Amino acid sequence: MEALTSSQTLAAFGLTLIAGLATGLGALLTFLSRSTNTRFLSIGLGFSAGVMIYISFVDILAKSQEAFANQYGSLMGESLGLFAFFAGILCTFVIDQLIPDNVNPHHALEFNAQHPSSQPIQHDALSRAGLFTAIAIAIHNFPEGFATFVMALEDIQTGIAVAFAIALHNIPEGLAIALPIYYATKKRKKAFTIAFASGLTEPVGAVLGYMLLVPLMGELTLGITFGMVAGIMVYISFDELLPTARRYGNDHTVISGVILGMFVMALSLILFKL
Repeated sequence: MEALTSSQTLAAFGLTLIAGLATGLGALLTFLSRSTNTRFLSIGLGFSAGVMIYISFVDILAKSQEAFANQYGSLMGESLGLFAFFAGILCTFVIDQLIPDNVNPHHALEFNAQHPSSQPIQHDALSRAGLFTAIAIAIHNFPEGFATFVMALEDIQTGIAVAFAIALHNIPEGLAIALPIYYATKKRKKAFTIAFASGLTEPVGAVLGYMLLVPLMGELTLGITFGMVAGIMVYISFDELLPTARRYGNDHTVISGVILGMFVMALSLILFKL
């Protein structure tokens, strides 16, 4: 990686901040509309998964293997890149397992697919559910912020694509936090503030990544970082985005979004090379 300029760093941080703030956008949707276009949301989440899966395998993992190959040769570089890739998946899996199932955002998102107004409201339980979901999503956002920031530092076009995919993915998370808190307390400001705050852990993850990794950046560090980022993004796509997309829509909406996301990402990678 070439020497970083302040404008590169600020741009990367700005993209990460925007992606994190999308959680607050999801919270706003809770108050602006009584119904959610779940079909559109399903396509959007599938689109995010398609972008992240395609760019992880076609671009980011390849960069990891190339960086390792520059140090250790072709065969060893390919092997070490794959090792870093699966290490990223394992790390994200471990973080996921540390969160109990009853407050895991993957399960909490199911609340939005139902019709809470038609259910008996248990105020204390709903409020706790929203708070614990906020904590769980905040923990999940650390690796996402790290992935967005590092990719934007390396290539701003790739960073934009990753930030856009993460932002789409964060919108229903904001709904998952704000909706139960709002139904429990009827306080819009409180529900929005908690959802908004949970999204801010994404730029915090970016700052930590910058402090820990940028001073050490070289071929070896790049290889490890890109490999792990690819693994993190693939795990998020298969464990979170695709199941949530299916929950909000059906098989056709999900696959339509995935294919569209892959096509747009493939086209953008070609256009950026012209």
